[in-house]
Amino acid sequence: MAEAGCSNERLTNGELNEKEKDLDDGTEEKKEFVAPAVGMEFESYDDAYNYYNCYAKEVGFRVRVKNSWFKRNSREKYGAVLCCSSQGFKRIKDVNRLRKETRTGCPAMVRMRLADSKRWRVLEVMLEHNHSLGAKIYRPVKKVSTGNKRKSLSSSDAEGRTIKLYRALVIDSEGNGNSSLKARDVMNFSELPDQLNLKRGDAQAIYNYFCRMQLTNPNFFYLMDLNDEGHLRNVFWVDARSRASCGYFGDVVYIDNTYLSSKFEIPLVAFVGTNQHSQSVLLGCGLLAGETTESYIWLFKAWITCMSSCSPQTIITDRCRTLQTAIAEVFPRAHHCFGLSHIMKRVPEKLGGLRHYDAIKKGFMKAVYETLKVIDFEVAWGFMVQRFGVGDHDWLQSLYEDRVRWAPVYLKDTVFAGMSAARPGEILNPFFERYVHKQTPLKEFLDKYELALQKKHKEETIADIESRSIGPVLKTRCSFELQLSKLYSKEIFKKFQFEVEEMYSCFSTTQIHVDGPNIIFLVKERVLGESNRREIRDFEVLYNRSAGEVRCICSCFNFYGYLCRHALCVLNFNGVEEIPCKYILQRWKKDYKRLYIPDHSSNDVDSTDHMQWFSQLYRSALQVVEEGVISLEHYSVALEAFEESLNRVREVEEKQA
Repeated sequence: MAEAGCSNERLTNGELNEKEKDLDDGTEEKKEFVAPAVGMEFESYDDAYNYYNCYAKEVGFRVRVKNSWFKRNSREKYGAVLCCSSQGFKRIKDVNRLRKETRTGCPAMVRMRLADSKRWRVLEVMLEHNHSLGAKIYRPVKKVSTGNKRKSLSSSDAEGRTIKLYRALVIDSEGNGNSSLKARDVMNFSELPDQLNLKRGDAQAIYNYFCRMQLTNPNFFYLMDLNDEGHLRNVFWVDARSRASCGYFGDVVYIDNTYLSSKFEIPLVAFVGTNQHSQSVLLGCGLLAGETTESYIWLFKAWITCMSSCSPQTIITDRCRTLQTAIAEVFPRAHHCFGLSHIMKRVPEKLGGLRHYDAIKKGFMKAVYETLKVIDFEVAWGFMVQRFGVGDHDWLQSLYEDRVRWAPVYLKDTVFAGMSAARPGEILNPFFERYVHKQTPLKEFLDKYELALQKKHKEETIADIESRSIGPVLKTRCSFELQLSKLYSKEIFKKFQFEVEEMYSCFSTTQIHVDGPNIIFLVKERVLGESNRREIRDFEVLYNRSAGEVRCICSCFNFYGYLCRHALCVLNFNGVEEIPCKYILQRWKKDYKRLYIPDHSSNDVDSTDHMQWFSQLYRSALQVVEEGVISLEHYSVALEAFEESLNRVREVEEKQA
């Protein structure tokens, strides 16, 4: 699993700060350094050597190179054994020398080799020593690598290499990483969020969890970011199923930083999408030291690293300047919007103290939800501000300045796939809403994380089975309803079916303007207004028969992914019996994952990138798995296909032997 490594801003010279940490009471704080383990990977031999050297200093022994192996032609190093300096014994001819004997035949060692991924992998570890260990060693140990003296990396060089697959983690008794800062310096971290605020054992729990997931969850990916002092600063991870989901549903992504911005116990940020059943799907998770542009940029780049084929069209977030800056840098082509439900949730808090709160809220809601044209929004907003004298209200002023990022009337050309929350009462719920409260500790969250994903996967599987095996009940004789009942998943069809039913509330469709092939129709609808009274509202719909285009001013298709009642009325008025293909989204189809074929053409396959092969094979296999759980017959066929494929792959290996 070459990708499933740990990232850090490279530790200068591979060494952590080597001074003892002084506490106010003058005692030395107990530290732990994560011991070497089979499977650890490092980007270079130097990184691996430096890690083991740092570990040795913490434990209290010195390191030497026992063996090295080089390729004959290139002299490139491809294997090495690092051992304790007390390994072996002196030669007989050196025994009588005056120098004190220090070798005891110590077995402590690590054996590592250059893997196909071009990273160095630990293959064998022996931790036990047969001699007493000394005090921590803080004098630098000189090391010459391939004929050149090791050079320190400047801080600017370290900053430029933020995503490193470097699975070494340093932990102190507070769980925050190896610290050599004095007590008076520690206070600065509360002002500058340069490290995760973890409790005792949290960092080790994260590391243990990731190692376990890598063994049990194929294609699991994680990255860790350490600051210059060795503190754990940022973390990102994503399981195999979420990585596959990103290929299907990564077009619209909600970046949920609720837990971080609301100062929860866990500083969690989640990448969330929506599947063909309108269910939330997790696309990745991160823990950040703070709401800084740098942390968000690191997180987004980490996400891109493992989601190479995912480029979101639309990104939805809370209103946050640091997020806005980071998204503009990492996702310059994406349409960044602010979640409307987040804004509406803050209305009571921000406006509740005003004298005419109820009337102001009513005017605010009218401007946001009832206006169909930009000019109408501007007039409604201006009327509210002028009537109630809130033109100098800071929050309303800032909202107005950002209106193009959150007001529905400005976002009609943006694709939301049902995550717009553009209607009253609609909200974007946090993915872990029922699993995390403000005081949930990190260790508990790691357990709940798996439970949450298991429940979500079960719900998705059930929805898959129901959509394919249970036909929906038709409620009208409309051809549009019959057409999509055969294609869409149960949940999405139910939403579209409501639009078909509501066609009967539209009582007039009239042609009002012609501009070449484009015809503008006016559709009148009876809607429920104030005090539950029926009101008549006008909706303009553009129709172009030759291009098969129909666009309503309400923009239901872009907001929710299916045509509205007004557009359906215009199609029906013009004798169209089937919805044009461009308005039938593949992502809503009940068999979407079966129809979705990732680009696996041989021309795009890197002949040396084993992780690319793994990712593509895993996604293909996952499609078979998801089809195989539909019924016992499906299961039997899928299992037989896997066994046949495995036998054919082994035949290739036998031919090459």
